[in-house]
Amino acid sequence: MTFARIIAVMMKELRQMRRDRLTAAMMIGIPTIQLMLFGFAINPDVRNLPAAIADMADSAGSRALVQDMLATGIVRQTASARTPQELQVLLNRGRIKIGIVIPPDYERRKLDGREAVQVIVDGSDTTVQATARQLAAMPLDGGSGTSSKSGATPISVLSLYNPERRAAVNVVPGLIGVILTMTMVMFTAMAIVRERERGNLELLITTPVSSAELMIGKVVPYIGVGLIQTTVVLSLGMTVFDVPVRGHLVDVYGAAMLLIVANLTLGLLVSTKAQTQFQSMQMAFFLFLPSILLSGFMFPFDGMPVAAQWIAEVLPLTHFVRLIRGVMLRGANLFELWPDVLALLAFTAIMMTLAISRFRKRLD
Repeated sequence: MTFARIIAVMMKELRQMRRDRLTAAMMIGIPTIQLMLFGFAINPDVRNLPAAIADMADSAGSRALVQDMLATGIVRQTASARTPQELQVLLNRGRIKIGIVIPPDYERRKLDGREAVQVIVDGSDTTVQATARQLAAMPLDGGSGTSSKSGATPISVLSLYNPERRAAVNVVPGLIGVILTMTMVMFTAMAIVRERERGNLELLITTPVSSAELMIGKVVPYIGVGLIQTTVVLSLGMTVFDVPVRGHLVDVYGAAMLLIVANLTLGLLVSTKAQTQFQSMQMAFFLFLPSILLSGFMFPFDGMPVAAQWIAEVLPLTHFVRLIRGVMLRGANLFELWPDVLALLAFTAIMMTLAISRFRKRLD
């Protein structure tokens, strides 16, 4: 063993790293992305939760209380409601996370020290539940001059969909999306590259198969694989962790199908850019990190800054997490959650068009 030979091998490796632009980008990009995500975007302190307020008292005191609640920064009023039933509908459709009910006899209840306000919270996200309880514990008196014996307005919290606050109920539905994202993108990201490495791509080019036919043919078999994975995770979640499915199974599989196709088309686009299977894995890894951290699966979506929320809106996992929690935990259907359905369909159409376009250019 000589020191000079070791130095020679080290220099060779350094030159190879410098020539491999993707590896060099990962060495700089991954720590940079992680630092930006955890330091800038990830915030466990949830603020600005979308809320609706049913102020049936409509008095000076109730309006002052509403202003106090909004001033905390924990909630922001994004919808209006007149009755608790309308709040329930908004919660069910995922339009709001928190509904605040102020009864007509608010002033009398407050003077008597009885429950004067009820906070109804979407308990499918345990972080939101904790934030709602934090809001209810704040010493809010509305500045009306009428106060209870304790000085603060008595506020109760009604947690829907997951009153036991079990973590599995919150995690398992989103986990279906994480697994589908990690596997489906990887499968198709390697599909075209594998054909190229094995020399089969030239044979396919000589056949009458068009770019669109080849892409669709690559995608369809993996849809069945994705549905099998969905069934396995769903069955284990229901039997082992007692996770409820309050909506229809048709809607569960419909949401899964939308995510599967979106991820497969994204993987196809990656495969048209990568030169080797290793490169396709590296590029897919770039997509996993922001998808898992920004989608709302691990950290509350509403706690992120606006710029991070814009990035998250582009990711298919973000929309799937909303869909699957809405269907499984709130009993909603896909028609009620149409904005996220449209987002996934638009994502799929754009990715498929780009993949077919790029593949045709490569044939030229």
